[in-house]
Amino acid sequence: MKTVHWFRLLSLRQQLTLLLTVAIGAAVILAGILLQPEPGEKHGPHFHAGMSIKEIAPRLGVTGKALARELKLPLDAPKNRPLRQMNITDEQLAGVTGHLRSHGDAGAKYFFFLALVPAAVVYLTRLGRPEKADSKQRKHWYPRLPYILALILSVAVAGFYYGKSPNPMEGAVKLFKSMVGLYPDPAAKVGAFLFFIVLAVIGNKVICGWACPFGALQELIYSLPLLREKKRRKPPFALTNTIRTGLFVLMLLLLFGIIGGHRGFVLYHYINPFNLFDLHFENIIILLTVIVVLAAAFYTYRPFCRFICPFGLISWLFERISLYRVRIDRDRCTRCGNCIRACPLNAAEGRVEGRRLPEDCFSCARCLNVCPVDAVRYGPSPKRSR
Repeated sequence: MKTVHWFRLLSLRQQLTLLLTVAIGAAVILAGILLQPEPGEKHGPHFHAGMSIKEIAPRLGVTGKALARELKLPLDAPKNRPLRQMNITDEQLAGVTGHLRSHGDAGAKYFFFLALVPAAVVYLTRLGRPEKADSKQRKHWYPRLPYILALILSVAVAGFYYGKSPNPMEGAVKLFKSMVGLYPDPAAKVGAFLFFIVLAVIGNKVICGWACPFGALQELIYSLPLLREKKRRKPPFALTNTIRTGLFVLMLLLLFGIIGGHRGFVLYHYINPFNLFDLHFENIIILLTVIVVLAAAFYTYRPFCRFICPFGLISWLFERISLYRVRIDRDRCTRCGNCIRACPLNAAEGRVEGRRLPEDCFSCARCLNVCPVDAVRYGPSPKRSR
C-alpha cells in the first residue's frame, strides 16, 4: 500500500519522468538482449592437446602467459610446442578453456548496467520524494518496492541470465591482471574498469548498491525480516576496511610476484562468488566462499562487499567525488540519531559527525525518509552540507 500512496503523491511531472525513465531503461536493456551472441557463438571452437599455446591463446582472448598460468605451466613455457609434449591432456585443456571462456565478457551486459544505474539515480534524486507530499508525509517517501524490484532484476538478468562476467569486481581485477601481461588488450581492460568507476561516481556506489548482481543478492537476503536483533550489531569500519585493504595489497604482492616469486597468481580467483551465476565452481574454496558469504548476509550487511571486494575498496575512495550522494545539512541536523539507526552500516554516523573518510554508502535510501527536520537528502552538494 505504501508504494500506491507514493505513486498517487507524485506530481504529473514526476509521473511522466517515471514513465520515461522506465521506457528508456527497458529500451536500453532490450538493445543489450538483442546484441547478446547466440548460444552457439558462446562456446567457441574446439581445442586439443596437439595444439600449442600460441594457437589457442588468441582465440580465447588471453595472452600466452595467461594460458600457461591456467595450465599450471611456467609463464615462460614454450609457446610453439604442442601441449601434449608438456604433459597436458585433452581433459585438462578442456577444463582450462571452459574456465577462461566463463571469464569472457557478455558485452550486452554493459547495457543493463547503463540502464539501471541512471534509472536508480533518477529515483533517488527526482522520484523518491513526491512533490505532493510534505515533510509530515515523509513515511511515504522512498518506498522499498522499486529498490527490491531493481535488486531482483539485477540478480536475474545481470546475474543468472548474462552470467558472471562482466562485473565490477572483475573490472578491477582484470585491470591489474593486464599489467602483468595476462591479457593482450590492456586498453580494453582499462576501459571496462573506467566504465564501472564512472557509474560509481555518477551515483554514490549505485553500481554496487543497485546493479551488481552479487551485491543485490546479499541485499535481498539481508532485507528478509529475520535475525533483526543480530542485524543491529555493526562490525566496525576499521575492521572491515582493514581486512578488505589487506586482501587487496596481498593480491597485488602475489600477482606481481613480490610474494611467492611467481607472477600471475590471482588471489581473487579463489574467492570469486560471481561463479555462482554460471553455476560453475572451479574449486571447493569458491563454493565455500559463496556459502559463507550468503549465510553471513542474513545478519550482517553485504559481507563480501565490505570485507573482500576490491572494487568496493576502490569505489569507496571515489565516493569523495560522487556527483550524487546522501547529503547531511548540518545546520538543520539535530543529531536525533534516526538516520544512524536506519543505516545498516556506520555510514550515516560518519556523515553526521563529518568524518573525512566515513564508511561506504551503498545508496540504499533507508535514511532518506526518517529525518524529522528534513536534513537528509540525496543529490548534488548544497551549501553548508557534508
